[in-house]
Amino acid sequence: MSERGPRERMVFSAAQLIRRDGVATTGMREVAAHAEAPRGSLQHYFPGGKEQLVNEAVAWAGRYAGRRVARFLAALDEPTPSGLFAEMVRQWTDEYESAGFAAGCPVAAATVDCAESVPSTREAVAAAFATWTAPVARALADMGVPEERAGALATLMISALEGAILIARAERDVRALTTVTRELGPLLDAAVRKDD
Repeated sequence: MSERGPRERMVFSAAQLIRRDGVATTGMREVAAHAEAPRGSLQHYFPGGKEQLVNEAVAWAGRYAGRRVARFLAALDEPTPSGLFAEMVRQWTDEYESAGFAAGCPVAAATVDCAESVPSTREAVAAAFATWTAPVARALADMGVPEERAGALATLMISALEGAILIARAERDVRALTTVTRELGPLLDAAVRKDD
């Protein structure tokens, strides 16, 4: 984290704390301490206060998730929709099996905590999901899923993943994650257009 400047460290730290504790519990002082940034820099970099910081953390998380799609594809010898989804899920099962179930998705946390009460955060969350969904849809289309279905299936994949993350955290078990991978995989692969 040290190669990042103080502003970037605070956005990253906010995302990490939000994914663990939620928006309401994550305080500005805690973010500054986690980022090892001077407390006075919060007002300098985030004149809009906590709302601005949360929105930027959500945007960062959406970009991070979107960029991971290319890494997941690169990990596959032969990219398939089910393989992509399995890689997306594996990131979470690996984390939960190695580090426990303390953290979830910061975008989901912001949705739960703020989407109804803070319009700018609702907009940031919607944009973050779109930033994540677009590369998944492009990847599906590149694998032969018809364009008209790629966006819908990308939404289904992300929705299933987010729901399974919540269930996994509640149950303290990766069962929901392995279940969505197993059950959704055949449906995703069946969407690939077969050349006659």
